[in-house]
Amino acid sequence: MARDFGPAAGTHQTGPTIRGAPLATSPAALPVADANPLADAILETLVHRIGKDQRAARPHDWLAATILTVRNDIIEKWMTSTREAHAKGAKRVYYLSLEFLIGRLLRDALANLGQTHDIAGALKSLGVDLAVIEEIEPDAALGNGGLGRLAACFMESLASLDLPAYGYGIRYVNGMFRQRLDDGFQVELPENWLQHGNPWEFERRESAYFVGFGGEVIGTDTGHVHWKVGEAVEAMAVDTPMVGWRGKRVNTLRLWTARALDPIRLDRFNEGDFTGALSGQLRAETLTRVLYPNDSTAAGQELRLRQEYFFSSASIQDIVRRHVQYFGDIRTLPDKAAIQLNDTHPAVSVAELMRLLIDFHEFGFDEAWDITKRTFGYTNHTLLPEALESWPLPLFERLLPRHMQLVYAINAKLLREARAAGSDETAIKAISLIDEGGERRVRMANLAFAGSHSVNGVAALHTDLMKQTVFADLHKLYPDRINNKTNGITPRRWLQQCNPGLTSLIREAIGDAFCDDTEKLDALAAHADDAAFQQKFAAVKRDNKVALAKHLKDLIGLRVDPDAMFDVQIKRIHEYKRQLLNIVETVALYDQIRSHPERDWVPRVKLFAGKAASSYHNAKLIIKLAGDVARRVNADPAVGDLLKVAFVPNYNVSLAEKIIPAADLSEQISTAGMEASGTGNMKFAMNGALTIGTLDGANVEIRDHVGAENIVIFGMTADEVAAKRAGGYNPREAIEASPELGQALAAIASGVFSPDDPDRYKGLMGGLYDGDWFMLAADFDSYAAAQRTVDRRWSNRSDWNSATIRNVARVGWFSSDRTIREYAKDIWGVL
Repeated sequence: MARDFGPAAGTHQTGPTIRGAPLATSPAALPVADANPLADAILETLVHRIGKDQRAARPHDWLAATILTVRNDIIEKWMTSTREAHAKGAKRVYYLSLEFLIGRLLRDALANLGQTHDIAGALKSLGVDLAVIEEIEPDAALGNGGLGRLAACFMESLASLDLPAYGYGIRYVNGMFRQRLDDGFQVELPENWLQHGNPWEFERRESAYFVGFGGEVIGTDTGHVHWKVGEAVEAMAVDTPMVGWRGKRVNTLRLWTARALDPIRLDRFNEGDFTGALSGQLRAETLTRVLYPNDSTAAGQELRLRQEYFFSSASIQDIVRRHVQYFGDIRTLPDKAAIQLNDTHPAVSVAELMRLLIDFHEFGFDEAWDITKRTFGYTNHTLLPEALESWPLPLFERLLPRHMQLVYAINAKLLREARAAGSDETAIKAISLIDEGGERRVRMANLAFAGSHSVNGVAALHTDLMKQTVFADLHKLYPDRINNKTNGITPRRWLQQCNPGLTSLIREAIGDAFCDDTEKLDALAAHADDAAFQQKFAAVKRDNKVALAKHLKDLIGLRVDPDAMFDVQIKRIHEYKRQLLNIVETVALYDQIRSHPERDWVPRVKLFAGKAASSYHNAKLIIKLAGDVARRVNADPAVGDLLKVAFVPNYNVSLAEKIIPAADLSEQISTAGMEASGTGNMKFAMNGALTIGTLDGANVEIRDHVGAENIVIFGMTADEVAAKRAGGYNPREAIEASPELGQALAAIASGVFSPDDPDRYKGLMGGLYDGDWFMLAADFDSYAAAQRTVDRRWSNRSDWNSATIRNVARVGWFSSDRTIREYAKDIWGVL
């Protein structure tokens, strides 16, 4: 895409522009603010902070000036929040996460401060459209999917509930890659979101800590040990204010950036080794360059572990320093600090806190362990064995020799407790922090479990399965430790901001109470069968679809009918999420439409979006298949507008904010028992989409809240999946018993959709015949039948609208405010 770098030489252009189109006309026509203090403040900032005259200002200048102006009020509230927490001696929540998918912040901040209308008016008086400049704010590339978006929702809810909190993570320079499709294949490109700086952040030079790697552990004359590191980097804090609803509180997202202790080796530089002179700085910067480096190589694994320890160590050092500064006695740390580990990525924090307590504060092991366990909580987000991080023992010991000693010491205490409790050898092996089944590895999930007083799942089904599967023996040893905290979403961003039309309609129908308590949406159910309200509801949905249709035309050149059903699956690409099931059924539907043109088919637009991990071959092949199917279907006059398919590139928060309000059908079709919770399912339901899904993750609880008649459930349950696997599942039999499925798989495998490379999908399809771990074949017929149920319900628009209105009304419970209240009361002790 071409970028506007300014007018060509010899031309004169005035006013802010987008791609060369003026937002204000000639100098004589420039608007003059009419005694509007906000407009005056924005102009003052434009001139004295940005250094631009109103006539010369471009959209990015107006964006920066607006942010800096709004930021002044935020800073005042931020400082007030911090002072009050200090004055009260309040206990703080510290949320450690490798991802924070915060998205654009201007719209969020304006809405939560209640300043959207005033800022829009001030900018309008200056000839600038707020909506236009909001669209050019970069998305912070600090996360990938649900894990990072959950962390962002939690940070917003913590501030909205007036709970003092810090989020800790890494300030990725490029973060998760920018996805481009070249001939349908995913290409990973750097996401340069920081290319022009970030007006939201504040560098904190005083909050800097040494983080060491490698070296050796040596004894001292006093009987203590000293970790003599082989390499050290400096972690420096960069803070971003996180604004709560109605500006009640502003909390801090603290991200770490890395730099070498000696940024340049002048001796090597003077010897002519210019590259080597900068190698230390380059090595340090690598720590904060990219989220989730490809860990299929030894070098990638090492970088991933270095990243996780880097941010964990800096965060724990910062927490301990703050506690000692304000409260003195480190023994009271559990009373004043609640540290929550968001998945296993920061699990090494358990060993790091033990190191600080033993090596620097000179506690005995038992007392240090007691303080550590009472301070930490651990949230598990997956039952997939490969996602429960473990590290080769030689790598862990080489990078973190002192922590390896502590892991062994913790493990010895843990296994002695297990033995005393009567655990057998099989249980001992499962409980151990060291996996000895082959290559010896350090199990980070077991470390997080052992080092926390609370271990929570993120949906009722997920929590039950944790007790039965990955943590079964640890649960028997500590039966009171596992608890459930079902995920939630912030309704401010995922209803009020992304869907202003629906928000206004709800406000008109039931008043404003839902803005402060999302569960008050329940009052909307009384309007579900009202024909006039249904008509207004449908009109809002269609407006959102028209807007998305325009965006798709501009972005990928696809024309879609806003009156068709928008059938959407947007999420990280993974085989267990079963985008492949959706695509295969799309191929089957395509065949049926062509074979039976006499039937009354429901027009559908099938939308896919999501990123595949750079080393995940099958996931990347699924993206390519989606594009290949789209190319064939969209060009076929035999189906016309009855079926359109698109894979939308570079899925991020801003794209989700456009797609979700326009969705009619929400695809939540993971293999039962494999999705921890999901939050996309909640966002779609809150915006008036009907869910088609398995009884997996939070789908179970969504069904319970919205009613079984207002959701379309298909497929096996988690228990049935486990039984089928245990019973020797034969996918070939399932495929041969389903003519539709067999025909679709044969077409894909034979190259019908890939004439340039007929064998492209032979292996992918063959894997379904040979293994089908994710039960695509077993669930296909049930899924296809459920889709035809969806067609019938769509054809009865009154019934459809009634069901979707009830979805909006009954999912208020899935607010992240409710989730955070449960954490605060049951785990953190701050309510």
